[in-house]
This record gives sequence, structure tokens and C-alpha cells, in this order.
Amino acid sequence: MTFEDETTSRLVGEFRGSIAVKERVLESSIPVLNEIVAVMKDSLLNGNKLMLFGNGGSAADAQHIAAEFVSKFNHDRQALPAMALTTDTSILTSISNDYEYARVFARQIEALGRAGDVALGISTSGNSPNVIMALQQAREMGLKTVGFTGQDGGRLTDEADYCFRVPSNSTPRIQEVHITAAHAICGILELELCATTVTNGAVQ
Repeated sequence: MTFEDETTSRLVGEFRGSIAVKERVLESSIPVLNEIVAVMKDSLLNGNKLMLFGNGGSAADAQHIAAEFVSKFNHDRQALPAMALTTDTSILTSISNDYEYARVFARQIEALGRAGDVALGISTSGNSPNVIMALQQAREMGLKTVGFTGQDGGRLTDEADYCFRVPSNSTPRIQEVHITAAHAICGILELELCATTVTNGAVQ
């Protein structure tokens, strides 16, 4: 096999692997994604916001998703309130320095979260301490909690009111499906809310 043939085989394998996981999502996970759409829609309709957080690639996903809501996805429309808790380096480093890294998201939830908001924690393993602690803080304050994780789910399954578990143990495959699901959710909410107006902070 030539280098070109080997490269082609690997490329095809990566795409097929990703497709296979997405097919398993269609078989097992659409009901919980429906529930997550409904929870987020209800929160936005009532003038609340989405708060997203994760580590590494999941931090990038949190920022990516928040941007789709605040700016736009497919349509020009009013901005929808969403924020990633992974972007302010002064806040992240001060909390890590003054307390511990495990509190970087929980402390921000404590400061900025309000009952009725949605806290979306992303962790491919389901066991990231700072994500778990943030969801615990969110629950104590009356936020709705959503988890995006992998097949095992880890501790996240117990801390999230709604948990989307990608049926895979491969971190790249899990991350690929997380962003696909987030795009789908954002697209649906944009279509359902984009013709509305905001009155007194609430989507009408």
C-alpha cells in the first residue's frame, strides 16, 4: 500500500467512524435532545439565559455554541442570551489562584446565574471536577442543568437534569457529535424564536 493509499484509507476510516456514531445517536438519543430543546426554549421565552462551560476542546465548544446564539446561526434575528464561562482570563485565573481550579465555573454560576437559567456543562468523560461542581451549584440555585458527555456519562449523569450521552468512548467522536447536536439545537431554537420580539427582557 502506498503512502497515498494509506492516507486515503485513514481519512475514510475517520469519516466512517464519525458517521457511525451519529447513526447511533439517531437510534438512541433523539428523545433527550428533544427535552433539551424544550428546556432551553422555555428558559429563553421567560427572559433567562444559557450558561455554557467545559475544558479544552469542550471549552472551545462552549464558546462556539454561545456565539451561535448571541450572533446568529442561519438567520438574521434578535440576539439570544448565552454566555461561555471559559473566556475571561482574569476571572479564570483569579478563582484558580484564590480558591482552586475546580471552582472556576461554580463561582461564576454563583455570581451570574439566576433561577430559570440553563447551565450546560460539557465533559467528554463526565467526570471533570469543575464541570460537576458548577452543575451542583446551578442546581442549588434553581437553574436547569444540562450535560453533554460520552457513553459512560460519569458523574455528570447524576448532576444534570437532562444528560445527552454520545454513544462512544472516543473523545474526538464525542466532541464531533456534541457540536452537531448543539448546531441542531441552535438551528431549531432560531427558527422557533427568530420571528419574535423582546419585551421586558423576555422573548415574546
